[in-house]
Amino acid sequence: MAARQHDNELSLATRAAWLHYGGGLSQTDVAKRLNVTKVKAHRLINKANQDGVVKVSFDGEIAECAALEMLLSENCGLSYCEVVPDLDETGLPVRALGLGGASFLSREIANTENKVIGLGNGRTLSACIRNMASTSTPNTKFVSLMGGLTRNFAANPHDVMHRLAEKTGAEAYFMPVPFFANSNEDRDVMLAQRGVPEVMSMAAGADLKFVGIGTADDNAQTVLAGVITPENMEAIRAQGGTGELIGHFFDLDGNPVNTELSDRTLSIGLEDMKTGRVIAVAGGEDKINSIWAILKSGLLDGLITDERTAKTLVRQTSMGG
Repeated sequence: MAARQHDNELSLATRAAWLHYGGGLSQTDVAKRLNVTKVKAHRLINKANQDGVVKVSFDGEIAECAALEMLLSENCGLSYCEVVPDLDETGLPVRALGLGGASFLSREIANTENKVIGLGNGRTLSACIRNMASTSTPNTKFVSLMGGLTRNFAANPHDVMHRLAEKTGAEAYFMPVPFFANSNEDRDVMLAQRGVPEVMSMAAGADLKFVGIGTADDNAQTVLAGVITPENMEAIRAQGGTGELIGHFFDLDGNPVNTELSDRTLSIGLEDMKTGRVIAVAGGEDKINSIWAILKSGLLDGLITDERTAKTLVRQTSMGG
C-alpha cells in the first residue's frame, strides 16, 4: 500500500513539474490544473526536482501523458485532465482507469471543499472504488446521481455506493428508484415518494459529480443489465445518439437526443450538471465516439482517460472533430 501511495505521489509530482517547466504554467496555474493547493503544487514540483525527474527532458511515460493532458485540456476546454499510462489491456482499459480514478477520487475526498460528492455507476467507476484505499471521511457525504436498480430488480454487480460506504465509513445516500421508470406516470409517482426528492436535490447540488460515459450500442452496460431494451437503444441510435451520461444521450455534435425514454429517466437533469464540477472517467477504443459526444456537449469540466484513447481524441480535436 505504501509503495502504491509513493507511485501516485511521484506520478503527480511529474505531472506538476511537466506543467510548470514543460508547459510554462505558473505554480498557481499548476495548482488549479491538478486541483491541489498552491502549497502542494510547490511541494510536488520540489519533489520532482529532488527525485531527479526534472532534467533536460522528463523521465518516464508520465511525461508523454502530461503532454496529452495539456492538449486535451486546451482543445476541449477542460479545467482538469488526467491521462493514465497504457497497461497493454485489451478492450476496456479498466485496470488503468480504475487506478487513475481511485487516485483522483482519494484526493478529492481529502479536499475539504467537497462537502457532497455525487457518483454515477458502472464497471469503470466500480473499478475506481475497488482500487481505493480505505480511508476516513468525516466531512464528506456521497450520493447517487441516478437510480440504481436493474430492470428485474436484481443486484447491480457494478454498484459503487455500497462499496464506497464500506471503504470510507461516510454517509452514502442511494436513490431508491430504477434508472428508468416504465412510464411517465410511474416516474412522477416515484419522484414523489418519501425521501426521494431530498436525495435528488442533494445529488443535483453535489460539489463534485464523478461519472462514467456509456455507449449507445447493444453491448452497452445499460442493455446488458436489462435497464434499456435493445429496441429502445435502436431508437436512440436512429436519432443520432452516440454517448450517454447518467441516462442522457448525445449525438456526435454534443446535442441532447430526446426520445420517449428521456421522459422516463430517473437521474439528475442536464441543468443540474452545470452545478459543481463534472469529472468523467472513461476510455477504450469502443468508447471513442461516445467520449467525443460528451466532450462536445460542454458539460464536462474534466476527463480521466487512458493514453491510447487520449491520442485518438487529440487527433480528432486537431482535425476539428
